[in-house]
Amino acid sequence: MTALLIILAAIVLLLIGYVCYGGWLAKQWGIDPKRKTPAFEKEDGVDYVPAKPAVLMGHHFSSIAGAGPINGPIQAAVFGWVPVFLWCVIGGIFFGGLQDFGSLFASIRHDGKTVGEIIKDSMGSKSKKLFIIFALLVLILVIASFVNVVASTFLTAADAAKTFGFVSNPTGNQTTAIISLLFIVLAVVYGVFTNRCGMKTLPATIIGVVGIVLIVILGLNFGFAMTRNAWIVFIGCYIAVASLIPVWIMLQPRDYLSSFLLYAMIILALAGIIFSAFTGSARNVTFTLPAFTGWNQKIGPLFPTLFITIACGACSGFHSLIATGTSSKQLDTEAHAKAIGYGSMLIESALGVISLIAVGVVSSQFLSQNDAGQWVFAGSPPNAFGTGIATMFSAPGSTVFNTVKALLTLAVSVFALTSLDTATRLSRFMFSELFLKEGEESWKDASGARKVLANPFFGTCLMVVIGCILGGLSLSQIWGLFGAANQLLAGIALMAVAAWLGNVGKNNKMFFIPMVFMLAATLSSLIITIIAKIKAMAAGAAGAFAWGNWFQICFASAMTILAVILVIEGAKTFAKQIKK
Repeated sequence: MTALLIILAAIVLLLIGYVCYGGWLAKQWGIDPKRKTPAFEKEDGVDYVPAKPAVLMGHHFSSIAGAGPINGPIQAAVFGWVPVFLWCVIGGIFFGGLQDFGSLFASIRHDGKTVGEIIKDSMGSKSKKLFIIFALLVLILVIASFVNVVASTFLTAADAAKTFGFVSNPTGNQTTAIISLLFIVLAVVYGVFTNRCGMKTLPATIIGVVGIVLIVILGLNFGFAMTRNAWIVFIGCYIAVASLIPVWIMLQPRDYLSSFLLYAMIILALAGIIFSAFTGSARNVTFTLPAFTGWNQKIGPLFPTLFITIACGACSGFHSLIATGTSSKQLDTEAHAKAIGYGSMLIESALGVISLIAVGVVSSQFLSQNDAGQWVFAGSPPNAFGTGIATMFSAPGSTVFNTVKALLTLAVSVFALTSLDTATRLSRFMFSELFLKEGEESWKDASGARKVLANPFFGTCLMVVIGCILGGLSLSQIWGLFGAANQLLAGIALMAVAAWLGNVGKNNKMFFIPMVFMLAATLSSLIITIIAKIKAMAAGAAGAFAWGNWFQICFASAMTILAVILVIEGAKTFAKQIKK
C-alpha cells in the first residue's frame, strides 16, 4: 500500500470521527456557548487570560504534541505498520479525543482547575491528594524526558569537547539551537506587541511569521554550541522562568507562533508524500516493514507494549493535565472546546501516521532484522522522521534534502520546549494544590511550612531540579517508564471525568471501555517492568544493580500502588452511582 493511500485513509477516518463522534459528545455533555468561562470569571492577567481561538489552538496543539507523535509511532513500527496505523486512528477518535475533550469540558465546569479538583468533586479529598502525587511523578518524567530530548537535539559530537559560543558553518543541531534561542526572543516581542501595545492579531501574526523566516535564515548560517550539561542547566533555567511569568509574555505567544511551525511541518510532510507519489523518483513509496508482528524480543509483546510506546498520536495522559491546567483557563467560549480539545488530538493522530510513513520510507536505514528475524529500531526517531520526509523531496546530501531535514528537526525541538514549559507550569499548579487546605485559594492563604511548600517558586525550583538531574540519564531509562506512567495517567483521567459526569447526571458510558483498556495495558506494563528488573538482579546480570534500574523499580512500584488505590476509589464511586 502506498504512503499516499495510507495518509488519505487516516485523514478521511479522522474527519468522520471529528464530525460524527465529536459532535455527538458535545451534545451528550451539553456544551453551552452562552455560558461564561473561567477565563472571564477569574481573569487575573497571569494564568486566567482569555485567548483568541487561533492563539489557544496554537498553545494547546503545540503543548500536547511535543516530540511524542514522532517518537512513539516510529519506535512502535517494529510491530508492523497496521497496528500503528489502527491505534493512531482508533485511539485518537475513541480514546485520546474522548479524554482530551472530556477533561477540558470538566475543567471548564470546575473554574478551570486541574483533574485533582475534578476527582475531589466526585471521589473525595483523599483521592485528590493521591492523584496529585501521582501526576507530579508523571510530570517529573515529562520534564526529564524532554530535557533529554532537547539537549540531544541541540548537541553535536564536537560540542562534547567543551565547545561554547557562536559558530559559523553550523551543523544541523547547532542551527536548531540558535533558531530555538531566537524563537524565545521573538515570542516575547510578539507578546508585548499584542498584549501591551494593542497590535491586532492579524498584522502581529504576519510580522511573527516573517520573523520566523528571518531567524531560520540566520540560523542556517550561524549556530550556537554548548556542552550537554550546559544545555541542561540552560533549559532548566528557561522553563523555570517561563512557568512563573504571566502566560501572555511567553506561553501564549510562543505556543501560537510555534504552531505555525507545526502546521508547516505537517504541510511539508503531506507535500512530500504527494510529490513522491506522482513523480518517477519515488512513485512506489511502500513499507518494507511487515504488516503485523505480535512479538518483539527487544521491547516485548504487542500488548501492552504498543499502547505504551504510542502515547501522543493516540492517547496520552499528559494531555489531560494540559487541558485542565492551562487551556481551560484561557478558553473564551465553550463553543471552541470541541475544536481545541477534540480536534487537536485528531490532528496529532494524523501526525502520528505521517511519522509512520516517514520511517517506512527509510526503514532500511533505521530498522533491521536480528538473528530471530525480528525488527529492531536503531537511531533517533526525530532523525528518522526528518530523513524520511526529506528523502521524499530529494536525494540525501542535496541542498533541498539538508534544508528540509533542518526545518523538521527545528520543529521537533520547538515542540519539545513547548511541552517542557507547559509541563513545568502544570507542576507549579499541582504542587501548590497538594499543600492547600479547603477554602485556601493560593499559597498566600496558607500558614507555617505549608505556605513555603505551596509557594510557586519552591515547587517550580524543586520540580525543575529533579527533572533536570534525571534528564541527564539515558533516554531509554526514562522513556519506557514515562510511557507507562503517562498512559496510566490517561486511564485515571478517563475515570475521573467519567465519575464526575455520572455524579452530575450526564452520559458517561462512552468512557468505560477506554478506561478499562488503558488501565489494564499500563498496569500490566509496569508490573512487567518491575518483574523484569527484579529477575535481572536475582540472576546477577551485568549492570542489573545500576542506580537507574533501582530508580525504575521504585518509581514503577510507587505509581502502581497509587494507581491501584485510585482505581479502587473510582470503582466505589461507580458502584454508588449504579445504586442510585
